[in-house]
Amino acid sequence: MLGRKSKLSLRNKCITYEMCIRAASPVFVYAAPKTLDRLKVIQNKFSRDATNAHLCVRNSILHRDLEFPTIAKFMKDVSKRFFEIMELHPDALLCSAASCEPT
Repeated sequence: MLGRKSKLSLRNKCITYEMCIRAASPVFVYAAPKTLDRLKVIQNKFSRDATNAHLCVRNSILHRDLEFPTIAKFMKDVSKRFFEIMELHPDALLCSAASCEPT
């Protein structure tokens, strides 16, 4: 469905990607580095197949053109946003849990 010869538009391919990979990314926040590397490979393969790009095109250029941050950056942004929301929560216990520093 997301391959090179798919009849889907690039916009619909990107939406499908966001629903499948990005929706699952909060689960992988504490995953092993090897697992994150596998997710990067999946993301790079998707961006290359969806755009039908040649092998000479760098992955960073594909991510920039598709406006996709890397998996690591996306998960970091999601975590940062989560803790910012938690610090503003009216419950004092949640605020204190969000503001603690890991040892």
